[in-house]
Amino acid sequence: MSANTSNDVQTARELGTVVADVKAEIGKRVVGQIDVIDDLLACFLAGGHCLLTGVPGLAKTMLVQSLARCLDLGFNRIQFTPDLMPSDITGSEILMEERGSGRREFNFVKGPIFANIVLADEINRTPPKTQSALLQAMQEQEVTSSGVTHKLPAPFWVLATQNPIEQEGTYPLPEAQQDRFMFSIQVGYPDAESEMLIARNTADYQNVELKPVVTKEQISAFRDLVKRVPAADSVVAAAVKLVRATRPAEKECPEDVRKYLTWGAGPRASQFLVLAARAFALLDGRPAPDVKDIHRAAYPVLRHRLVLSFHGDVEGVSVNDIIWKLIRAG
Repeated sequence: MSANTSNDVQTARELGTVVADVKAEIGKRVVGQIDVIDDLLACFLAGGHCLLTGVPGLAKTMLVQSLARCLDLGFNRIQFTPDLMPSDITGSEILMEERGSGRREFNFVKGPIFANIVLADEINRTPPKTQSALLQAMQEQEVTSSGVTHKLPAPFWVLATQNPIEQEGTYPLPEAQQDRFMFSIQVGYPDAESEMLIARNTADYQNVELKPVVTKEQISAFRDLVKRVPAADSVVAAAVKLVRATRPAEKECPEDVRKYLTWGAGPRASQFLVLAARAFALLDGRPAPDVKDIHRAAYPVLRHRLVLSFHGDVEGVSVNDIIWKLIRAG
């Protein structure tokens, strides 16, 4: 850890306690999904935004709501539809009349994006114009209306969901916009034992009240700590090598992978791999990341950044298969 010694050690210990408390609280409402929760926490601590992909009914919304409650942060859910306009997200100028004087003036009324955690439900169901309004806010952490810039609350975290099955009437995110998301997390079906618990105790899980277990000051300290965690040159080199191996034109790309890819990941993926590895190390109670943390982060960081070629589509090769091959080749 950084030379700032005892303070960082104490903060790391606090993080371990808080993470255990968060998982315990979420477990009162959400059964299983341990890997998904770990990935969400790592993404949040690293300061990145997240795409959640999974079929309906897997408690994605409940999971995000529960996490927001445990973190004691403001939460808004936006249901994306084809008729949603940018101002429905960001807010708009409304002509208002002052009582008494009768004077009229335009006031900015904040939209649902002004929250610490924003769940963009089925983001691919709204046209690109509306998608871009959200993604601009993600990148710049602010909203501009009538020439006036309004800062978004800190921390600001966007989680967007996509349905992998139903593709009619959707507007898939362009690759350049997907690249703004740090993680893409796949939410799978629960195992048989977890599904039994869910079916048996449905009413109990829905009625549970969760309590906050962390303050905003602690969250800010944890995020700062992630940035200060040292990453060895060998770890950074492993991240860069893995990302370069996704690009078909580069010599690092293995021959048995090259034909399956049209485009690979950009430099932002290398940055996110190292940042995510730092977060995973802290979540595991270790002072610094190793190459295994890079490999662990490879799936959520790379799966939405790789574009399959015609051969990949025809042969039914998945992005996860390619990432696995690249990790083994490395």
